[in-house]
Formats: sequence, C-alpha cells, structure tokens
Amino acid sequence: MAMPNPRTVLTSAPSPPAGCSSSTTSWSAAAEFMAPAPPSPSDGELLRSLHRLARDLSAAAETPAPFLRGALASITRRSRLLAAAFDDLVLCAAAAGGDMPRSASLCLREVLLVLQRFKALAADCAARSRMLLLLQSDEIEEEVRELHQDLATLLDLLPGVELGLADDVIDLLDLASRQCRRFAPSVSVQAEQALKARVLSLIQEIEREIVPERERLREILEEVGINDTATCGEEIESLEREIGDRASERWTDAMIALVGLLRYAKCVLFSATPRPSSDSKPDPEVDEEGEPPAPPPDFRCPITLDIMREPVVVASGQTYDRDSIFRWFDSGKSTCPKTGQVLTVLELVPNKALKNLIAKWCRENGVAMESSETSKSEPAQAVAGNKAALEAARMTASFLVKKLSISFSPDAANRVVHEIRLLSKSGADSRAFVGEAGAVPLLVPLLYSEDAGLQLNAVTALLNLSILEANKKRIMHAEGAVEAVAHILSSGATWRAKENAAAAVLSLASVHTYRRRLGRNLSIVEKLVHLVRTGPTSTKKDALAALLSLAGERENVGKLVDAGVAQAALSAISEEETAAAVLAALAKRGGAEAIVGIDGAVARLVAEMRRGTEWARENATAALVLLCRRLGARAVTQVMAVPGVEWAIWELMGTGTERARRKAASLGRICRRWAAASAADGERGSVCPGASSVVPPAMMAS
Repeated sequence: MAMPNPRTVLTSAPSPPAGCSSSTTSWSAAAEFMAPAPPSPSDGELLRSLHRLARDLSAAAETPAPFLRGALASITRRSRLLAAAFDDLVLCAAAAGGDMPRSASLCLREVLLVLQRFKALAADCAARSRMLLLLQSDEIEEEVRELHQDLATLLDLLPGVELGLADDVIDLLDLASRQCRRFAPSVSVQAEQALKARVLSLIQEIEREIVPERERLREILEEVGINDTATCGEEIESLEREIGDRASERWTDAMIALVGLLRYAKCVLFSATPRPSSDSKPDPEVDEEGEPPAPPPDFRCPITLDIMREPVVVASGQTYDRDSIFRWFDSGKSTCPKTGQVLTVLELVPNKALKNLIAKWCRENGVAMESSETSKSEPAQAVAGNKAALEAARMTASFLVKKLSISFSPDAANRVVHEIRLLSKSGADSRAFVGEAGAVPLLVPLLYSEDAGLQLNAVTALLNLSILEANKKRIMHAEGAVEAVAHILSSGATWRAKENAAAAVLSLASVHTYRRRLGRNLSIVEKLVHLVRTGPTSTKKDALAALLSLAGERENVGKLVDAGVAQAALSAISEEETAAAVLAALAKRGGAEAIVGIDGAVARLVAEMRRGTEWARENATAALVLLCRRLGARAVTQVMAVPGVEWAIWELMGTGTERARRKAASLGRICRRWAAASAADGERGSVCPGASSVVPPAMMAS
C-alpha cells in the first residue's frame, strides 16, 4: 500500500467518522474552519501528542454494543503497544535534541492522523445507539480494518534505526504492525450479520401483525446489550435523537420500526422491573408547593426568558429559541436582540448540543420538554408510513391498557400509566391506538389518586391523548372526566399536575362545542382563575392560555367576568404576555365595561403597550382600541389621562409588528378625533389632566 502524501493529508481536514452528520456544524465551528490553519507542531509536540493519544486509546471505555467489542478492543490492544513504544521514542528524541529525520517526522504525523481517526470512530460508536451500530456494523468493521492496514503500512515505513530506538522497541513496533495486518474480523462479522438478520426478521414479522415471542425477543435484545428498563429507555431516546438528526438515511425506516419494537419490549419484557432510583424519586417540584426548579440561565431564551425548546444560533453567535427569534425577524428586525449587532445573514443553525443538555436537565428535574409540533412533523409522517412501527405501537397500546385494567396496586398502575404517557406522546397514531384500546375510562379515576406520581402521570397521559380530535370526544364523554380535571386544578398534588390539567382544558377547548361546555362549568373557570393568581410562572401561563381559549366564545364571557378573569389577567399582565390577549378577548366579546371598571386597568394596558413583549404590546393596544370603541369617551378619557401615552403610540407605530402598528394607528386616530371634538366644544383645558402637552408629529398628522 502506497503511503499517502503527507503534505496533502496534513493540510486537509480529516473526514468525519462514519455516520456523522454535517448538520451539526455550528457558527463557531464555521468560524474555526475559515480561520487560518495553525502552524504544524514541532517534533517534540508531535511525539507528546502521539504518546498522549495512544495512552487515551489504550484506556478507552468499552462500547455499549457487545457485538463490536472485539473489533474496538483490537484498537485498545494496538494502542498499548504503541504507547510503550512512543514512551521510549520521546526519550530518544529528547536525547537527540528534539529533532527527528524528516522521513520519520512525516511518517509519525500520518500515524497521528490514523490514531485520531481511531479515536473519533471509538467516540462515535460510544455515542450511538446499539441498534444503529448493529445496522452499520459491516461499515464500521470495514473502517476498522482499513485503519489497521493504514497503521501497519505506516509502522513498516517508520525508520526505527534512524530514530535510535532500542531493539526491543523496534520489536514492539513490528509486533504492532503484524497484528494490524492479521486483523480479520470475519468471525465477528458473521455473528453480527446473523444478529442483524434476526432483528430485521422481527421487524418483518411485526409488519405481518405477528406478535413476537417473548423469549426470542428477550434473547435478541440481550445479544444487542439491552437487558433492562434503563438500557431500553436509553436506546429508545438515542434512536429517536438519531432519527431527528438524520444520522443514517439508509436505515431510517428500520430505526423507526425499532423504536416501536423497543417500546413494546420495554412494556412486555421489563414492565415488572423496578424503575431506577432516579425515576422512583418524586420530581423536585412535587416535594413542596413552590416554584418548579429554575433552569440555568444559559437554558433560557434571552427574548422570552423561558426555557428553550428548539435552541438555534444566529450569525452573531447568540442562541435563542426558534419560535422567539422567528417572531423577532417576522416583525421586520434584522438585528441580534441581545447584542444589537446587525445580522447580514438571517440563517438559523440548530444548537443540538445545547438541546441535548436542556433535554437531560428536563429529564433529571421532571420538567416537561415538549418540542414544537412542526419540529416533529417529519418523524411523525415517517412513522405514519412505517407499517412495522404502526403495528408495534398498536400491540404496545393494547398490552398496556389490558395491563392497566388488572393493575390493583398504585405502584403497578403507576408504571403502566407512565408507559401510556410516553406512548401517547410519541405521535398521532399512538394516541389513536391508546384511545381505541379504551385507556380514557381507566385513567379518569386515577386523577383522584393520593399517589402524586400516579396522579401526575395520569393527567399528563390524558393531556397527551387530548391532542387527537377523536380522543377529545372520548375524554369529554367519559363519565366524570371534566369533574376529575377540575379536581386536579384545585387539589392536584403538585403544581406540575395542575399545570397539565390547565393545558388539558386548553386542548379540549379547541373544539367549539366543548369550549362552550367548559366555559359553563363555573368550577373549571374559578380554579383556572385561582391558578393565575397563585400559581408559579409556568402554571400561570397554561391557566391564562386556557382562559384565553374559553374567552373565544361570546356566551362564556359573562361567566368569565363574574369569576374575576379580568382582575386576574391584570394582576399577571406584567409577568405573562398571554394576560394582555385575555383582556383583548374579553373586551371584544362584552367584557369592556368590567375591564374599565377596574381601578388602574387602562394605565396597566398602556404600560404593557410600552414595555411588554411584541405579542403583549399588540394585544394591549388591541384591548385599548376595543375599550375605546365599545365605551367611547369614558375609556378614551382614561387613555389620554395616562402620561406619555402619545409617545407610546408613536413609538409602537414605528417599531411594532405589522398588527401592532395597525392597532397603534387606530388608537392614535381615536385619540385625535376625541381631542378635536373636545377642542371644538371649548373644553381643551379640562380634557387631558396629566396628559403630555407635547404631541409627536405622527399624532398630529391627519
């Protein structure tokens, strides 16, 4: 084998390991790529790097996939020989003044690249799911074989005598070279191919609606390295992440089917296995009726200060939540919100590393981490077209619901409901299968459970199920379901349970007839109002969103006003942007009189128009316009009495979103007409007590 040109190799970026996606490139990585290449290391630095890298590889942890351990263990064994040889080589070079013959230096630089590729391959295997490693095992084995051959060639070319190496060190290098050349993973490859064929055969059986035999399924999973609930759950998460990252287009269909198969196996094979201690502990926020754990500052979006669900990086290097920065750009701005830097490129790069850290923190702290539906649409469509995945989901739903019907202890029921919760979160088809299997009537009584974990899992499962239209009907027609949700809103064991109950009301209220029914339920409305007044931030947000949906029905508004929704929304207006939208919805459908009758309501809306988020400013202005149109002079007088209102309107007309500008222009016209009418009546001096005497030019325009 001819030795590659060292100059070519050393001046080009090494190719990524097999299966790595180029989509993980970040802005910082791009900046590093465009930066001038660093100078080549000296011979001394090169030797130290080789020695350190060989030691790292010799101590590398085993791959979690047992079928690849033989191939990757060979890398560890060769590295031990090289580490011993490089130890002596460092001493020889130091004795010779640190310089080596040019041929030796170039050869060792090539060896360094090969070892770096070994390390990248080992790291990639350690990070990947076992199932994807099995599907790609022949490619991985081939890459390991090629790297062994490259290393053998380079070791043969290394001039050991010129370097002054002792005979025993030269023998070590010769031994490493011979072992590399003898590397032949034919036996292990045959075993891996047989295991892969058995896994693919399972998928084909499920496609034909054949329920897999338990012992056969257990045996296959044990050979893959999946033998308990924890490893099965980790494997499902890894596969889902890899599907989303498009880690392997060739095997995507098989990976989607395997997710369904593993969910089934987790329930059927490992359901009796006690959950890990981390799962059995109550969520941190359920121990006390206090605020849920605050996420680290780096996990919050600088725009909304909420935890980021889809973190993306803009050209300035700052990270924002995708929805928030989209809204920022849609409003006509092209600057970085945090730094003020003008962005010449508005491209967004997913920050997958941060997303994984946030997801891990959410799992550890029991915080819901729901990605936007748009981000899940492609995987969901892929599952919908995957026969094996659909049949596996159907089998899993049927098994779980049947098991829940005969689960008498809270602990057994909790484990089953937790799996139903996870399954119903995975897609529309899974929700349909769970609903069709009859889960809803079994979940409703569990909302009254005294077990905090079981209660939370049950209400969250109902929330997930309610996303599907057919399940909304099942929930609303289930005996005692609405009353059970109301019970959680008032007496839920945790804030998280109350929050998810409010979200369930929001989901159910998306149907016109159910919105009316829920709005007529005074218990639901009063308890949502109580959550707005007393709940932590995330709970307030969901309760306000539910009230906003109920306020979309005109016949509900009277009951909402009587229950104190307007006062509650005003009390939260500076904390939650949805509060302004609630007030606008009430003002539009008959609640204007109640809002203006609250002391300081108009002044708070003007303040939100000046200092709120983009959406809050829109809705605060819309609410003021509606109040003025519905109540006339009574409302306009209060608006004009707020100091600086003219400047607030003028500023919003110049910097707000398109809708905010329209509403601000309407409010400005209303105020001008009122001022003109008052002047014509000769009441200019008493019209605007406390109002600014300076009117911006935009306000004076006709």
